[in-house]
Amino acid sequence: MTTRADSKKRIVLPAAKPGDVFDVQRQGEGQFLLVRLAPPESKVRKTRAQCLRAIAAAPLSPRMDWRELRAMTREP
Repeated sequence: MTTRADSKKRIVLPAAKPGDVFDVQRQGEGQFLLVRLAPPESKVRKTRAQCLRAIAAAPLSPRMDWRELRAMTREP
């Protein structure tokens, strides 16, 4: 079985399925070994309520007054 790379360096593997992930290992001059990796586990999506709680708990809002911050960051 042979295959040819296209202009974007892609090849078609007849036994591969869409979404398959392969580890490409260079074996020597002109030789490559493709190892099919186990599919990644799907992540459980957070609910809207969990996202809102995470946003509320995140330290993204300023904890000090603008005047205090300005006094700390400006030279006297």
